[in-house]
Amino acid sequence: MSGDAPVVVVRGDDADASAVAESVTAAGGVVVDGSDGGTPAADASDADAVLAVGEPSLFAFADEVPPAPILPVACGVGRSLSRADVAAAVRALRTGATRTVEHPLLTVTVDGAPVGSALADVTLMTDEPARISEYAVSTPAEHVGTFRADGVVVATPLGSTGYAHAAGGPILAPGTGVVAVPIAPYTTLTESWVRQLPVTLSVERDETDVSLILDDEAVADVPPHAAVELAADGTRPFLRLTEGASDAA
Repeated sequence: MSGDAPVVVVRGDDADASAVAESVTAAGGVVVDGSDGGTPAADASDADAVLAVGEPSLFAFADEVPPAPILPVACGVGRSLSRADVAAAVRALRTGATRTVEHPLLTVTVDGAPVGSALADVTLMTDEPARISEYAVSTPAEHVGTFRADGVVVATPLGSTGYAHAAGGPILAPGTGVVAVPIAPYTTLTESWVRQLPVTLSVERDETDVSLILDDEAVADVPPHAAVELAADGTRPFLRLTEGASDAA
């Protein structure tokens, strides 16, 4: 859009979402559909952007199609805005200084049984701190690697700025696949791997229980040799600001 008042949905359940909605309104935007300060003059189908405030509201879009491209605010993944950047984002929406990128939605199965979806990352992690297990990563075309570690995380480009990056993985551009990163590997030579989906993880040997975590939620225990397959199930749109906002956007 360009020139008109930007129409924005603000998602979040706490005081931060209310403060973000107030910032949108103060910057000349219109907040709609269930957000604090929202107006009945328009609804979500008119929205130019969805501001997802905090990771719970962002990760909820693994199970819900957003009405407009998502712009994370105060999140640990993605090109997240700070609350101070919200006014600049509204200005960018007004002038058309934005673009949309697509990030994959991951569907996850364990031995063929669906267990859920993830937007940012999928993690296998030992339940006891500092207790290592042996993990494997593979694709239909190759065995990628086997290693001993506390766990392994596979991140989309959205999630590659978060836990996977903290564990030593690269930040991925949209459309480049996913990255598999060992967590605290039992070696001085660490590797990470960028591959196209589908990707399969497995626990080759466990010395303690191993949990499967989708985004920030533990959903199951994974026994040895069970195939944890990550596949693409479409995408979710995300907004990028091309000018007039902070570099974090």
